[in-house]
Amino acid sequence: MTTGTLVRDVVLYSVARLGLVVVLAVVILFGGRALGVDVPLIVAALFAVLIALPLSLVLFAKLRKRVNLDIASVDAQRRADKADLHAKLRGEGPHR
Repeated sequence: MTTGTLVRDVVLYSVARLGLVVVLAVVILFGGRALGVDVPLIVAALFAVLIALPLSLVLFAKLRKRVNLDIASVDAQRRADKADLHAKLRGEGPHR
């Protein structure tokens, strides 16, 4: 796993979550207007964020799990590189 893959997946997950907030805010705004209620943008945005938080956990579970695996992989590689560097600094051979 590379850092580039992690960055790509995190960006994709973030864009998906933000997109969900925008879609929900538009639905709240136009749904309110359809019912004859003028919903302020800030109120629609706030409710969209509150609704999107748990909804994104369900809708984007696969992507979230992929991001978690990417983070674990990059972190394991970082730890292995750090242990290798420490071994070299102590004068030992390659740690791998």
